[in-house]
This record gives sequence, C-alpha cells and structure tokens, in this order.
Amino acid sequence: MTKLVFFGLDEHEQDVIGRAFAGPSGYDLALHTEPLTIENVSVARDADGIGVFVMSRVTREVLDRLPNLKMVAAMSTGFDHIDSVACRERNIAVSNVPHYGESTVAEFAFGLILALARRFRPTFERTDRGDFSRVGLQGMDLAGKTLGLIGTGRIGSHLARIAHAAGMEVIAYDLRPNPALTEEYGVRYMDLDDVLRQADVISLHVPYTKATHHLIDAGRLRLVKNTVLLVNTSRGGVVDTGAVADALREGRLGGVAFDTFEGEEVWIQEEFQGAGEASEDELRDALESFGLLHSDKAILTPHNAFNTREAVDRILDASIENIRAFFAGNPQNVVAGTYRVPAEAPAGGRA
Repeated sequence: MTKLVFFGLDEHEQDVIGRAFAGPSGYDLALHTEPLTIENVSVARDADGIGVFVMSRVTREVLDRLPNLKMVAAMSTGFDHIDSVACRERNIAVSNVPHYGESTVAEFAFGLILALARRFRPTFERTDRGDFSRVGLQGMDLAGKTLGLIGTGRIGSHLARIAHAAGMEVIAYDLRPNPALTEEYGVRYMDLDDVLRQADVISLHVPYTKATHHLIDAGRLRLVKNTVLLVNTSRGGVVDTGAVADALREGRLGGVAFDTFEGEEVWIQEEFQGAGEASEDELRDALESFGLLHSDKAILTPHNAFNTREAVDRILDASIENIRAFFAGNPQNVVAGTYRVPAEAPAGGRA
C-alpha cells in the first residue's frame, strides 16, 4: 500500500485530502498540521509520497531520511523550498500546481496598488485613533497612469487586464513578450531599465532565480521616478530590501507594498517554523524589513496574496490529481529535470 504523508494542513485542508483518499483507494494516509522539518521528518520515514506547502523545507538532509520517497507534491506553483537537485539525484519526482491563482494574486497586487495610491495605511491608522483630518492623505488617480509590469506570465497578464480596465497604460519587460497582451490591451514591451524610468507603478511577477536575485537593487532604484509605487508579490529576494529602505528614507519612492520580502523567514513564524536558527543575513534583512514598517509609505503583508478559499481548494484538487496520476503511472505537472520515468510505473494506489 502506498503511504502518503501531508504536512502543514489546517482543518479544512485535512478534510479535503482525507475525503479524496478515503476508502479502498490503496493509500495509507497521514495528515499533519505542522510543516515538515528535520525534527519531525521521522513521521514520514516510510512515505512513498509527501505533500507540502511552501512552509515546509524539503532539504537534502530531509530527503536523506526518506529512503522510500518517490514523489513530492508541491502544493504551490513555486518549488524553491524543495531541493530539486537532490531530488533529481534520487529520481524523486517533484510535481507542482502551475495554475491556481493567476487571478487571485493579480487581484491582491492591484489591491496593494490601490492601497498605496489612496494612502490606505495612514488613513486607517489615523481614523483608528479617532482623527478624521484629511491633511496629508491626498492620493493619486490610477486612471491615466502607467503600470510597469516586470514579468507577464499568467499573473502579470491578468494584472495587465485589470489595469487596462482601470484606465491605466501598461508597459512591460519580459524575456518572452506576449503578443496577445499587446493586441488586446495595448501593452508595450521594452527594456527593463526603460520600464523602470517610465512607470508610475511597478509590479513584479518573476520567479526567484540566480538571474532575478536583487533584480531591483540600489542602481535600478535610482532610475525610477521619486513618486513611483513599487509592489512585489513574487519572491522576496527579487528586491534588495535594504536598498528599498534607503530609497524610502531619502524620499526617492512614492510607496512600497511587499507581500513577500527579504527577512520574512524571521517574521512569518507560521510559515517558517522549524527552519532552524536564522542566519546573519536573514537577521539583517529582517531588521531592514522591520524598518519599512515605520514608514507610512510602506505596506507589508504576510505572504498572503494566494490565500483565498477558492485558490487553496484549487491547489488541493490539483495536488490530489498529481499524486493519483503519479502513482497510476502517468506523472503530470512534474518539474523539469527532477524525474526520469522508469520502465515500469511506480507501484501504488489506483487513480
């Protein structure tokens, strides 16, 4: 019987997965509320498959303690929390969820843009104190402004549609321009630096890789307008948090809103508990991000852009199907390079 172990599940998620694999399905199921860590990996020592959200860290050391493991179901689009090189060496398949939250994350990003443009943070803080003065709360229209998209994949493309509907001009940088966005919404593609120079609002939608580490750094922040609004719902390492903090202090940014940021490992305990002691770099980044909270031009949210009931249910449904397909001998949504299909399908439950 195929043993499946899931980590980091709340009550609703446990109910959905429990029902999906209930009955004579050929699966032995274990569900855990805490994320997977090196400390609790022993509960999955006989697992054939594991399911993890991004708060679990599937490191080489964790994999060393899972000798029977055949597949990891990443219940997310991103999989940088999983050591894909170590998985490839062991021929462990890593499946992800390519589509679940394009509209979800794009809506959140636009909400952050609107919150910055209309100064929601200082407005709410002031009225919470019983102060209803409008002095200093003047915002700006979004209609007629220019949105600069860095990345026009599924999320960026959906945000382009929303911005177009709001009357914004849209310019973009992407290594693979999407002609349909140009045809339907008038998106103009240009070099990254030109996007940064021209945009009134910049929104980031790129994966985190070596090439995108600190894509927005001190040098590029000197290209932008000093009124620009900067939004990041991608990955924290895409933006140099320290450089952003400096630019805010020096009055070179109109506002920033980050749903993910360097140093979040220290602050978002429910996501990163069990990850071990924070490194010196993580602590420094945490201090920089904490410093942003003292500016009424900054909004930090706890990696929450994906978090709607509908999106989470789509993640669960897709992850369940990925697991069923793999153990039925028809792997799907497998991260490139992590798995070589053997001559015989993996033994296990039925689809």
